[in-house]
Amino acid sequence: MWEDPIVNEVRRIHEKLAEQCNFDVGVIFAEIRKKQAALGKRLVNREMQVKANHGVPDRYSTALHSGR
Repeated sequence: MWEDPIVNEVRRIHEKLAEQCNFDVGVIFAEIRKKQAALGKRLVNREMQVKANHGVPDRYSTALHSGR
């Protein structure tokens, strides 16, 4: 069976984090939130993407596909 190296890496990191947090889900999420906060503006802000794309027709837009 083929194994995806990215999936394997994610699983390895997950196991390591879970072990470090004594397999406590609340502690795991607290650690994740702390790491996210440390990244600051490097994280994707979905609200800003929606505002930035507002008014730009996408491929499903009726403006591009009249008669649909």
